[in-house]
Amino acid sequence: MKPLKFSQFGSDNGRMVVYFHGAPGAPEECRIFDLQGKHHGLTFICLDRFSVDSSINGEAYYKLLAAEISRIASGKQLDFVGFSIGAFIALQTSRYIANGVGSLHLVSAAAPLESGNYLEAMAGKQVFMLAKAAPVLFILLSYWQGLLAWLSPNAVFRLLFASAAGEDKALVADSEFRSDTTKVLKACFIGRVRGYARDIGLYVRPWETTLAEVSVNTHIWHGAEDNWSPPQMAEYFKSAIPGSTSTTILNGLSHYSCLHQAAPRICNLLGKA
Repeated sequence: MKPLKFSQFGSDNGRMVVYFHGAPGAPEECRIFDLQGKHHGLTFICLDRFSVDSSINGEAYYKLLAAEISRIASGKQLDFVGFSIGAFIALQTSRYIANGVGSLHLVSAAAPLESGNYLEAMAGKQVFMLAKAAPVLFILLSYWQGLLAWLSPNAVFRLLFASAAGEDKALVADSEFRSDTTKVLKACFIGRVRGYARDIGLYVRPWETTLAEVSVNTHIWHGAEDNWSPPQMAEYFKSAIPGSTSTTILNGLSHYSCLHQAAPRICNLLGKA
């Protein structure tokens, strides 16, 4: 297999931080850490994980991501940041990093569906239910989203943010955020559908038992108004992850607005480490 492509942001030769983008998402999402990364001497890398062959799944997928990260790091100390469903992938991958992960930051993290009654409060309820009950239909829906992203990427953006809550509403009205997010959605759904579908398919399966293996220092960042990953998920992670060290609930913020507010604070913490 060819080495996995990745994007790099922040400092050219700083402390290495691996960012796990959301689903939908793409490596370009990591650009939010670029300026603060340079300021704090942090090198952010984000794997193009949706490009991994769809035949590689489950634990083999996490092991492959861990191996690629270890190859890129070449023995350097690593920290992880995971956003949304990317937080789930970060948690799973951290179990296979031979030298361990210095710290793990979970932003707007999506908890195991079997760990609580979350679905009714989740904006992605229909997608998750379909992925769980009818995986083939879910993949067909994802390909339809890919076609829509090619024909009218703005329409995909509007669908994604139709139920925006809290400060996410202000982000939706911001032209720069709209432009950046539309590019991310195109990168996700055009040519990467199978990779996106794999992450969602893995997420909707039971996985809460794996959290007992996560001993890394874990910091939780969550918006009080999050309607993608309800705030109760942050409380669940706080109790379920043995290495949980801090939980920050940000008032008035939802899913993406939490990422925007947490990014500089995470960089500040990592820069002091």
